[in-house]
Amino acid sequence: MLDDLREVLAVGDLSWQDGANCKGANADLFFPERGASTRTAKSICRECGVREACLEFAITTGEKFGIWGGMSERERRRVRRERQVAAVRKVS
Repeated sequence: MLDDLREVLAVGDLSWQDGANCKGANADLFFPERGASTRTAKSICRECGVREACLEFAITTGEKFGIWGGMSERERRRVRRERQVAAVRKVS
């Protein structure tokens, strides 16, 4: 648990969260039950000025739950895989 906290704190400046459209919104929208709609959360994200920072935070920290930066965990996993493939190609 302490290592997880250190990892999150190592991410750096989290002040972007202050400008998030979801600030103060019902967290259940962003952490829906399995199979529940994510449409409302993603629509809030779509109009958010800190969407990219939010998404990058979730990808960098390996966030496994919820909608972050307008993407589900499945969508974020795909982005991480694409980045890994691109990094391997760049090295080759």
